[in-house]
Amino acid sequence: MHARELDVPDVFEFTPRTFPDSRGLFVSPFQAEALTKAVGHPLTIAQTNHSVSRRGAIRGIHFADVPPGQAKYVYCAQGAVLDYVVDIRVGSPTFGKWDVVRLDTVEFRAVYVAEGVGHGFVALEDDTVVSYLCSTGYNPAAEHGINPMDPDIALPWADGLEPLLSDKDKAAPSLKEAVSSGLLPTYGACTAWYETLRGV
Repeated sequence: MHARELDVPDVFEFTPRTFPDSRGLFVSPFQAEALTKAVGHPLTIAQTNHSVSRRGAIRGIHFADVPPGQAKYVYCAQGAVLDYVVDIRVGSPTFGKWDVVRLDTVEFRAVYVAEGVGHGFVALEDDTVVSYLCSTGYNPAAEHGINPMDPDIALPWADGLEPLLSDKDKAAPSLKEAVSSGLLPTYGACTAWYETLRGV
C-alpha cells in the first residue's frame, strides 16, 4: 500500500496492490496498518456508508463540526469518480486550497479525509458505487455543506457532464458565506483534535 499526502494537509491518498489472475482480481482497499503509519493514529470505524450515483451526480462539499468531526476513508467499488477535498479550516495556511483524486476500479485508490476538511465527488459513470468508512455516526445537527459550484473555490468539474445536485447541496452557502456565519471549523480546533487522536 502506497501512501501520499495531498496538497491539502492531513489528507492522504492510498494506492493498494492489485492481484489479478484468471478468475478476476483481488484487492484490499483499506489497510489499517498503512493508514495508521501515514496518518499517525488508527481510524475508528463507527459507520460505513454506501452510495450509488448516476453519471454527473455531485455529492458534497460536506463536513461536520469539530470536535469530534467525521474522518472518512473513501474508495470507489464500481465505476469512477473525481474525489475532491477542500481545506475549509479557518486559519489553516492552505485555507481554500483543494485537491482532486480519481477513484476507480483500475487503480483502486482511496482517500483519507481528516476531520474538518470538506469532501465531495462527482460520478463519471452511471451506477458508480462509493464506499465510506466513517469515524463517527450520522449526526444531522452537526453536519453541514458548502456549495460545490462556488466560483471562489472553482473546482474543476469533468467536461461533458451535466451536474446533478441535491436540493440541500444547491442551497448550501458559499465559502465566504460560511466564513461570515461562523459555520466552519477552525484550524486550531482541528489540529488539537488530531493531537488528541495521536495521544499527544
